[in-house]
Amino acid sequence: MFAYDLTGLVHSLRAAATKGRNFAGPGRGGDLKDSDEWMELCFRESAGLLPVDRLRILWMEFRSLPPSGREVMTHGDLTPSNLLGEGDRLVGVLDGGGFAPADPSLDLVAAWHLLDDERRALVRSELPCDDLEWWRGAAWAFQQAMGLVWYYRESNPGMSTLGQTTLARIVNDPEFSAPTSGSPGAR
Repeated sequence: MFAYDLTGLVHSLRAAATKGRNFAGPGRGGDLKDSDEWMELCFRESAGLLPVDRLRILWMEFRSLPPSGREVMTHGDLTPSNLLGEGDRLVGVLDGGGFAPADPSLDLVAAWHLLDDERRALVRSELPCDDLEWWRGAAWAFQQAMGLVWYYRESNPGMSTLGQTTLARIVNDPEFSAPTSGSPGAR
């Protein structure tokens, strides 16, 4: 049920009118390449914590993805701490201050942070996401998770573990498991 609720939330967010507004500013939701400096810091700080060489290769593939070509309204930070659940249902959403036009794949980070393979596949088919949107969603989750691992290692181990879990989901997904795996941007 949670995966269906999450899909419904993303549908609702996307359905809101942008009223002619566009993505404004740096950060998640714009051009993936704008994260290169941040990612370089993450790779440096993650030496010894993560398989940095493998993750660099995957980032190079993610950052080369073409833009989505459209913008929709997004929450902008659909992380576990901003989603309230009761049982197997999504019952609330916090931190809506970033609700703004952005890459439609941005809110897919929730699927990578929270859902197993089967439930991610459900979200992918229910939205529906084309290959480019799905890859870009994984890229935004990857970008966020890389920072969580090292930054919160001592101050918030739960957040650090979330980053590790999200990275493992992405790296172990067959679609992303081999370097130069044929991303939608390379086809």
